[in-house]
Amino acid sequence: MGNDPDNFSCRSGFSSPACLASEIAPDYFDPLAVDPGQARDVARWRKSERARLREARKVLATAERKEIANALMAGLRRVVDDRLQRTEQPVVSFYWPIQDEPDLRPLMNELCETGVDIALPLVETRAAPLVFRRWTPQTRMVRGHWNIPVPPSDAPIVMPDLVLAPLVGWDSDGYRLGYGGGYFDRTLAAVTRKPIAVGIGFQSSKLATIYPQPHDIALDLILTEQGVQVTRAS
Repeated sequence: MGNDPDNFSCRSGFSSPACLASEIAPDYFDPLAVDPGQARDVARWRKSERARLREARKVLATAERKEIANALMAGLRRVVDDRLQRTEQPVVSFYWPIQDEPDLRPLMNELCETGVDIALPLVETRAAPLVFRRWTPQTRMVRGHWNIPVPPSDAPIVMPDLVLAPLVGWDSDGYRLGYGGGYFDRTLAAVTRKPIAVGIGFQSSKLATIYPQPHDIALDLILTEQGVQVTRAS
């Protein structure tokens, strides 16, 4: 299969599990928020910002999109080398790109060849933490929740040392504007051994704030085409 993106077994353009959540549950908000009215206001604002930011990235030219993806992959190689250099048999969870997200699949192949285990996140139970299953270039993908290509049910479950989260928006405090399903935050809250959480997105998607709510969990790093923008990990 190599590193040629044209050789990937699935060319449908699908991605990580939570990407359609705002369309399925556009009024999603955390009922445990301190003020339900304020939480609803934030949910409406986030829905509007998601639509604006997703529309903005749609208009990127193909050449610019590829340049951004290459810059992100170069930055991510450095992050993996720096953060996981002392980890024996490291596991990195990627995402399968859809809806104009940066396509990092060539790096999935490259890291596999260097001995890094690659995982992909799956929604196997609604409103529950994600499950991470091992992926290799030979994995025969199947259609998962929301029709997203995922590894099959017999692929081994693994726990990532480093997990990537696609960003719709982000702020300088390390908070992520995602797709509205809450799966990523729910997963980070549930794991006993928290992985290094890295947000992947466009520099142009930076926001002054996402108005974080009680359920939001800040990421350890945020990486854009301009390099690491936020570092919270020790």
